This record gives sequence, structure tokens and C-alpha cells, in this order.
Amino acid sequence: MVDVARSGNSRDNGDGEDDPADQDKADVLASIGRKARKKKQRSFWKELPILIGVALLLTLIIQTFIARVFVIPSESMEQTLHGCTGCYGDRVLVDKMVYAFGEPEAGEVVVFERPATWNRSEFSANRSSNGFVSWLQDVGAAFGLASPNEDDVVKRIVAVGGDTVECCDEKNRVLVNGKPLDEPYVYWMPGSNTQDEFPPITVPEGMLWVLGDNRNNSCDSRCQGGGGKNGLVPVDSVIGKVRYIVLPPSRWRGVGDHNPQTATASAATQLVAPGLGLVAAFPTVWLGRRVRRAIRSGGARR
Repeated sequence: MVDVARSGNSRDNGDGEDDPADQDKADVLASIGRKARKKKQRSFWKELPILIGVALLLTLIIQTFIARVFVIPSESMEQTLHGCTGCYGDRVLVDKMVYAFGEPEAGEVVVFERPATWNRSEFSANRSSNGFVSWLQDVGAAFGLASPNEDDVVKRIVAVGGDTVECCDEKNRVLVNGKPLDEPYVYWMPGSNTQDEFPPITVPEGMLWVLGDNRNNSCDSRCQGGGGKNGLVPVDSVIGKVRYIVLPPSRWRGVGDHNPQTATASAATQLVAPGLGLVAAFPTVWLGRRVRRAIRSGGARR
């Protein structure tokens, strides 16, 4: 009896060997399968630039219109915000939308563009003389990866338009409209627990009087441009309100806006800040998840 059973889809050509045509078909199918697997494996590398581009676009939109991360480059806001020249300072999330619906208020910590009347900088940006490297540093600053330029300043608002501010009373306190401020956030460096005096000045509408929390290590409205009206900051120069410390992880917290004029603190910052933090972090988290998923998927296909 002739055994006619054969494995697979091959056919016997009569002499006990598989039909060459069937073998050719199998080779073609195997080749197609290998090419398909290679194509699937390469698809991740084609997708990665798209993922990165989308994430960067989302980050750019968020940083431009909603919130931005800034580096604290100096010690003028110690100990509310940590920072020092040449070291890794706090990264803070700045809410850029809040003042589209209201005006800056006393007690709020804000980032603003240095006015033309401010003639002193508290830190050096250390930008490279190489144009391309300097451009990369500017891009990094926009994403909170490098120090900002010297025209970005962070201070606390002490008085707004219509207020009269002066220093000091017999207890070394700043006065606004004749009343002493409640300033638990002020930090006194060892051996310096008195602050510079300045005469009364009435803040015009549309302007702000700002001071650093590190009261004796801050060049602010008291000294910029010689003080007085030259030390004022236009409301239009304000970039946004500091909401949250996002880095380093050990300092994750909200930045309070204790109003020194009313001795009341707003809890809104603690509620809004985490939400804005998630919004600002969304592109990075989304990109990371997509990359991990693509890597796992590519490994499974192998």
C-alpha cells in the first residue's frame, strides 16, 4: 500500500518528494510574513516622532496660553520659594489665565517682565555666546529646564493701585493705608531682622508695589530705579500668578496668597494648583504612556 499522507499543504509529485510549486508558495508566504513583521516593528520608530511632535505642540499651547513652568533663579523669595544663582532652584507652575478674569491682589506671588525703570538684576542668566546654544537655553527656559532670562522676575504683591505704602512702624512693619501688614512669610537672614525704610508712596491705578519675602536680600520696588515711582510694576507686565511648586518632588506644595492687608489666606490656591499641575504635566505623561505602550506592543510581536 502506498502511503499518500503528507504533512502541511504540500503535495506528492509521485516520486516521494514535495511539489516544488508548493514549496515556492510556502517560501513566498514566509517572506511576506517576515516583511510584515519587520514593517510592524519599524512602525514604532515612525510613530515616535509624531508622538513627540504632538506632545511638544500641546506643551507649547499650554505654556503660551494656560500655564508655564519657571525656574526660581535667586534667593529673593526664600523661604517661600527656593532658589540661588548657579544651583537647582524650585520649578514653579505659573497660572497665566487667572488675570484674564480679575486683577492682581495684595499677597499674591507673581512672575512679571522687568519694567524699563528697573535697572538691576538679581541674577545672571549665564547665556552662551554661541547663538545656537543660547537659543537652546531659551527654549529650555520656556519649558522650565533652564534659568529664565534676566527680565523675568518673581515677587510678592504688597500694595495695589490706590494704596499708600511706607516703611516702617516702631515694630519694623510695612504699613499700607496706615495699617501694619501681617507678613508671616517674611524671612530674616541671620543677623538682619530689620528692613530698609522708605517714605510713603501712593500706588497709581494699574501699578503694583512688590517686595521679596527674603526681605533683606531682595532688590524690589524699594531699590529698583532708585525706588519710589521707578520701583512700581505695571499690571500689564504681569505674566501670571505662582500657583504650585512642581519640582523638586520633596517640595511639592501650593504657594499661598496670604493677604497681608486683611490677615486672611485664600484656600483657592491649594484647590486650583493641583489641577493646573496636571494640565501642565499632561503632554509629558501622555507621551510617556504612548511610548511604553508601543514598546510593549513591539516586544509582544516578536
